[in-house]
This record gives sequence, structure tokens and C-alpha cells, in this order.
Amino acid sequence: MSGIGNEDGGGGGLAMQRPDSLSDAAGRDWVAGRFARLGQPGRRGFGGAADAAEAAALRQATRGDHDLNPGMTPPSIELRPAAVLVPLIDRPDGMSVLLTQRTAHLSAHAGQIAFPGGRIEPRDRDAAEAALRETEEEIGLPREHVSLIGRLDTYVTGTGFEITPIVGIIAAPFPSMIDPFEVADVFEVPLSFVLDRRNHRRTEREFEQRRRVFFVIPYEDRNIWGATAGMLVNLAEVLAG
Repeated sequence: MSGIGNEDGGGGGLAMQRPDSLSDAAGRDWVAGRFARLGQPGRRGFGGAADAAEAAALRQATRGDHDLNPGMTPPSIELRPAAVLVPLIDRPDGMSVLLTQRTAHLSAHAGQIAFPGGRIEPRDRDAAEAALRETEEEIGLPREHVSLIGRLDTYVTGTGFEITPIVGIIAAPFPSMIDPFEVADVFEVPLSFVLDRRNHRRTEREFEQRRRVFFVIPYEDRNIWGATAGMLVNLAEVLAG
């Protein structure tokens, strides 16, 4: 499976300057400083409210599959909480975003490109704990190698998941061992490519007798789409300001 926009969030007085180019933005210190200044997610979206009306308002404020489809509303069913890690790999030649390709035999989202993550289990203290646990299970990346720097807006999927994207920086090299049952491949996309809005394409197709619009980010021989693409677009918005 696989949403911070308040410029006045508490940032400890950091004087961060806007980079002159996309490549300038793809540096560890600038990215971490950007998240430090943002505070809470700009579209609220934490969910979990006990009051039904408040919960409905929160869900309406979150990102999701309904964003690009005006006639579509967020699922009315009880949403299943999930979390993903948005892993930013710090390499000498620039930062990149790590993604996985799910195996073809899985019952849900088979073959799709995703962030490491999954459902928030009762044993997880919070969304960050769930994202780190799932990342360890799926790609063997130990949590002590991940420096958490913030989160994106909550993302609600049409299939009823309420996803919390947790952003972390990982210094290369790092150990990993994929779970071959869940993960077919692991690859990286340059952060500068993700930040370039020319790569954020809107596509439509018919699904369940309705036209659906969604983001697609083509990279090399892969198409990143759906919730994963939506969260990458949110990441680009956060870093672009």
C-alpha cells in the first residue's frame, strides 16, 4: 500500500532558504530542515476522532483517491488504519526515494509499486512504529538505520485504508533483505525526479463503470500510480513549498 503544509509550524528558528533548483533541494540538511519547519500536516487528516461528525470532517480534509475525482467521496465504511515509510536514501550523488514492487500473487495490490508498510497492528505504539516494523519485515531495513523527520498528509484509499506516511532518511550503504513472499523488487527513484512536476501526470481509466482520474509518475520502465503516486506528489508539494 501504500499525506505538512503549515509554514508557521514550530521549527526552532531555522533560517532555511528556498533552493535555486530542484537538484539543490535534494540534500539531506535542506529536506530535514523543511520538515522541521512544517509542523502539523496541512490538511489535518489525523483521523481517529470518536465523534462521527468530526471524523467525517477530518476524512474530507485528507488526501485520497477522491482528490482528482469530484464525484467520488471518501469511503463511508470504517477505515482500516495503515502506515507506510517514505524512505529517503542519502547518497553522495543526491537523495533518492526507495520503493518496492509487490509480488504478483498477493491478494491485494498485486504487482503494484508501493512504499514499505501495512496495517497498524494493536501491538504498534503508533503509526511510526508500524511503518518501521513493516519496513523491517518487508525489506530487512533495521529501524536504527532510519532517522524519522516528519510525516505527510493522511491518505485515504478507495479500498478503505487510512494511510499515515512517515518520512525517514537512511544513510547509504544500509543492510537489507527482502521478503520474497511480499516483495518482488526494490528500487530507487532520484528525489529530483520526484520533485519535477513535469513528471506528475494525470491519467484516467474506467473502473467499476466510472471514469477515474489518478496520478501516474513514469520512471524508466515502471509506472508509479495510485496512492503511492499521490503521496509522492504530496512530498513534492511539501518540499517545493
